[in-house]
Amino acid sequence: MSRSVISDRQPARAGIITWQLAQTFWVGGLWLLQFMVLPALGRIGLAPLLVEEIAGSLKPLLVGFAAFCSALQALVLVQVTGLRGLWRDVRGQLLLAVGLLAGSQLLMRAGWFESLYWASFSYLVMALCGLMLVLQPAPGREH
Repeated sequence: MSRSVISDRQPARAGIITWQLAQTFWVGGLWLLQFMVLPALGRIGLAPLLVEEIAGSLKPLLVGFAAFCSALQALVLVQVTGLRGLWRDVRGQLLLAVGLLAGSQLLMRAGWFESLYWASFSYLVMALCGLMLVLQPAPGREH
């Protein structure tokens, strides 16, 4: 086996592994917090204000982490499909949507604008985009 064949296969495999790990962490984290941890804290008897305080502390961290991981996934997608793949591919469009939603939510929390429902809406849409992204094959595994 020639050296070029080995070097051509390693980055693609590393990209697939990076894609899957990043996706697992950010999508799983969003869903786990919203639909498992916070309801469980409410059911065990913690005060609703305490649950809201925990959610208010953890959600911005997870949104920032989702932004970082989706940017990492976008880099992997650009490496495999090129820059045009980011615009034309459904995975790229979902990643761009997640990045824009995360950025707008972080700007809202920084005080750039105020909205009663934007934080919840953008968080749930990011989780839905993540779920739709999970249903897509990883770049390099389309066949």
